[in-house]
Amino acid sequence: MQPKVVSIPYKIAFLCVISVLSLSAQTNSATPDSPGYTAMTGKERLAWFAKSTVGPQSLAAGLFTAAIGTATNSPREYGPHWEGYGKRYGIRLSGVSTSNAMEAGLGALWGEDPKYYPMTGPDIKGRIGYLMKRTFDAPRPDGHYAPAYARFIAIPANNFLSNTWRADSEADTQHAALRTLYGFLGHMGGNAFQEFWPDVQKLVFHRKR
Repeated sequence: MQPKVVSIPYKIAFLCVISVLSLSAQTNSATPDSPGYTAMTGKERLAWFAKSTVGPQSLAAGLFTAAIGTATNSPREYGPHWEGYGKRYGIRLSGVSTSNAMEAGLGALWGEDPKYYPMTGPDIKGRIGYLMKRTFDAPRPDGHYAPAYARFIAIPANNFLSNTWRADSEADTQHAALRTLYGFLGHMGGNAFQEFWPDVQKLVFHRKR
């Protein structure tokens, strides 16, 4: 029997929403293009891993994604019940932790900083282009941006490696490749949240006053 494949637009739409919910602004006072920027320390790298994996927003996103999977009974092996909900939550958390650990660990070898640093400012078009570009590159110790090699390795490797513990209906090359695509799109969605959410907060709170 051929595995059931959920439509790409459906999954992409939900992934972008999930990424917005799962990532919060993780910036230092100094940005890579400022004189005060310093290379990420081991302690800061560990803190990034912890917050990105088991921070409140990430855990809340897991509740949401597990609910979607349970409602659609995907993968079907887990079933549309509470036990299946728990399995979906666990499989999502295992994937997030594996990918983040690989990105943080590999990046440490050449000083790749996995955090996103917002551009801010009034140029919306420029900021959109900036956050899209930042999906595929990352700061180095001297502040210049270079290809995010650790991310390029971590996202695909995690999604193909997870075939070894996923349900049979989604443990194949096609699903792993799609999950990899969704992973980069989700990262871009997270960048968008960190870029524009502070502006939304200011607008909302300003109106309440």
